[in-house]
Amino acid sequence: MNLLFISLGCDKNLVDTEKMLGLLGKEGYAFVDDENEADVIVINTCCFIGDAKEESVNTILEMARLKETGRLKALIVTGCLAQRYKEEITTEIPEVDAVLGTTSYEAVAQAVKEALGGHHTAIFKSIDEPVGETTDRLVTTGGHYAFLKIAEGCDKRCTYCIIPYLRGKYRSVPVEQLVKEAGELAEKGVKELILVAQETTVYGKDLYGKKMLPELLHRLAGIPGIQWIRLQYCYPEEITPELIEAIKTEEKVCHYLDIPIQHASDAVLKRMGRRTSNAEIRGLIETLRKEIPDIALRTTMISGFPGETEDDHQTLLDFVYDMEFDRLGVFAYSPEEDTPAYGFPDQVPEELKEERRDEIMELQQDIAFEKSARMKGRVLEVMIEGKVADENAYVGRTYMDSPGVDGLIFVNTELPLMSGDFVRVRVTGSADYDLIGEVEHEFTE
Repeated sequence: MNLLFISLGCDKNLVDTEKMLGLLGKEGYAFVDDENEADVIVINTCCFIGDAKEESVNTILEMARLKETGRLKALIVTGCLAQRYKEEITTEIPEVDAVLGTTSYEAVAQAVKEALGGHHTAIFKSIDEPVGETTDRLVTTGGHYAFLKIAEGCDKRCTYCIIPYLRGKYRSVPVEQLVKEAGELAEKGVKELILVAQETTVYGKDLYGKKMLPELLHRLAGIPGIQWIRLQYCYPEEITPELIEAIKTEEKVCHYLDIPIQHASDAVLKRMGRRTSNAEIRGLIETLRKEIPDIALRTTMISGFPGETEDDHQTLLDFVYDMEFDRLGVFAYSPEEDTPAYGFPDQVPEELKEERRDEIMELQQDIAFEKSARMKGRVLEVMIEGKVADENAYVGRTYMDSPGVDGLIFVNTELPLMSGDFVRVRVTGSADYDLIGEVEHEFTE
């Protein structure tokens, strides 16, 4: 029985997908990557913003047509869109045989069996369900890096965000469980762990009464085979001196932080329900760069939030100019029903939101290109990701680059390298966001 899995949305969703693939693999399904060869299709959906919702719906409709034109016998929909629009999916897309909520992915094998038996199924648990023990994951990222989801849900309740309504309250995965999962990943050849959650910085507070991310980093760093540990989704107000010290002193922890800031105008931050101010964020960034001079900082911003004025926008531009982030992404505000901001007055016109987004990105592009050019002459540790076809060159990532969202480095060498190898590379030039370099000498694996 051939099964195709389609994973949409964020890295946290991808972890759920890999767990479901592991469960289905145990049941003996053969995996294919062509929908026309699939007897069963499972779609793990996203609906964080409007574009993601549209992509999820279009994917479901496209796959549903295969019930008529292909060999498809069962269509399963899981994830955030399923959680949010269960009724609409089951009534308006009858080709869907089963829908599973965000905390019900462990029932995917059951759902597939029932669908193949001709039964329509909806499996939903409480969105505050405790995080279960991780089953065998089928890692889909190439094998040399993997995402480690350290918590589910969120308690922040930012006014624009739908996630707490779909994923529930913040629930940390116990330390021992994460160390065990990370050890299993390392045994499979994973060398880089990328820690993800809706927010990583309050990890452990619900279970242990205190923030445990520094302790978790120390524990993970002790696992043989793991060479890089990368932190994502670190809320600025929760970054403690202890966390900074752990990043600074633990050799395997990359000098890299992904800090979702969202805006720099105090008025907008307040309406967003954020818990920081312009001055506090500037102070944090100054501290980070003082304590860890080579730290790479990534952030995300939202343009056109309800009530955002030209002055607010200019404040954000000034902030981006002053802070010189290494990596920065901007989203035009997406009004999501059932969130407080959906009903806020003074909604910004779509065209203006996009103009402001583009203006920020143009500024950041200049900053990023200049930073890339300044890297010339530096020697960096690089993880090889693959070979450039028909050339004596490879593509890789430095500690400054998270896969899929940041830049790459193209490495010229005669050495026969494999994905997952680590090499020392001297930067010889840059091309926009990417670097170019030559191997100095090979690191021991």
